Amino acid sequence: MGYSIRKALRWLSIAGVGVLLLAAAASAQQLPSQSKDVHLGVASCAGSTCHGAVTPWKDSNVLQNEYVTWTRQDKHAKAYEVLHNEKSKRIAANLGLPNAHTAKVCLDCHADYPAQEARGRTFQVSDGVGCEACHGGAVRWLGLHVSGTSTHDENVKLGMYPTTDPVKRAELCLSCHFGNETKFVTHRIMGAGHPRMSFELDTFTTIQPAHFVVDADYRKRKKVWNGVQTWAIGQAIQLRDLLDALTSPTRSRDGIFPELVLFDCHACHHPMSNVRWQPRESAKLGPGIVRLNDSNMIMLRIVASHIDPASGTKLRELTIRLHQASTQGPQQTTDAAKEMRTLVGGLVDRFAKHNFERKDVEALLNGVIQEGIKGEFVDYATAEQATMALAAILNAMKNTGLVNDAQFKRMNDALNEAYNATAKDEAYRPEAFVAAMKKLNETIPRS
Repeated sequence: MGYSIRKALRWLSIAGVGVLLLAAAASAQQLPSQSKDVHLGVASCAGSTCHGAVTPWKDSNVLQNEYVTWTRQDKHAKAYEVLHNEKSKRIAANLGLPNAHTAKVCLDCHADYPAQEARGRTFQVSDGVGCEACHGGAVRWLGLHVSGTSTHDENVKLGMYPTTDPVKRAELCLSCHFGNETKFVTHRIMGAGHPRMSFELDTFTTIQPAHFVVDADYRKRKKVWNGVQTWAIGQAIQLRDLLDALTSPTRSRDGIFPELVLFDCHACHHPMSNVRWQPRESAKLGPGIVRLNDSNMIMLRIVASHIDPASGTKLRELTIRLHQASTQGPQQTTDAAKEMRTLVGGLVDRFAKHNFERKDVEALLNGVIQEGIKGEFVDYATAEQATMALAAILNAMKNTGLVNDAQFKRMNDALNEAYNATAKDEAYRPEAFVAAMKKLNETIPRS
């Protein structure tokens, strides 16, 4: 995979980079899978003098071993290989596909899969979810990038995707971890055997093997976002995407049925002997009703209620209205979802501009815990989101010095009880999660 800088630059010349440099900067904001920028493949990044060093370079402002980290530690590098295993073969057979590793519906997310005309000579689908799947087709920005003379903003203008921006990162991650108008994980795909989709932006960013170090140089070149702010923005984008799907005439229905992937899986998928339904004030639905997955609505309401109380109150009202509309008909549901979509779109912008300070972090921690104690997280999906939210908040408190090591350990040990309660969705018991919230509440330092 030792592709030299000279060969990379020669390819850029052949591709006509001189003309491409003048292309509109607007294309930089497109998702890498949708942009027309040519993808050169991971080989263009993997040279030992680029990002393919075995160990980090001393006195370099980047690690230089990013490719090695990706190929050795990152599950994205193995995403294509997964399509050859027995489980994927079974899913493909259930869907009536010849195989998974050549099916577009699978490759759209299990590989970097741009249009045919956007694939360079060394590009290989079999590389999996490679560099350009996240950072964008490199044909316009690679030349300036390897010269070492460009700024991050200049690279972005030439087509590099702005992954440091939590709004754009959420849109990118969710394009596969939920879906968008061009690729979508449907209930049929899950029915064929695909695992249930779960995502939270800050958590998934944290567990991603880091191929960068946030030091003084990094902060000089790029903006660093508070983890709580990232979590809040991620919740808003997730809900926005769900509402987009719910109001889409092509994605919201499956024949005479609604698209069931938009609903709470565990409203249906649990043993009949496990009578787990419990009333919930924010839904106002009776038993036996398949309920929309409102986990992001609840998380977002907690944030909005603190940052913009009027929006928090409105979101609570719209959540109830949307649940009620889902029992009335498709048009009523679409109307309610569109109204909520307008509100959520405004919250994305509000959170991106808000400076999440100590009082915000403490208020959100208390808000999530108190909702849990009240029993608002009786459903597994919401308890799962709440657990990831609390992890994001606690880590932010530690990283910003709001708690000392001993305080963090006590709180994190209590949070482990929430992780235990949500470890297996089929074994989830709401009372165990409420107990975990009460235990965590007791560990919060009181000023």
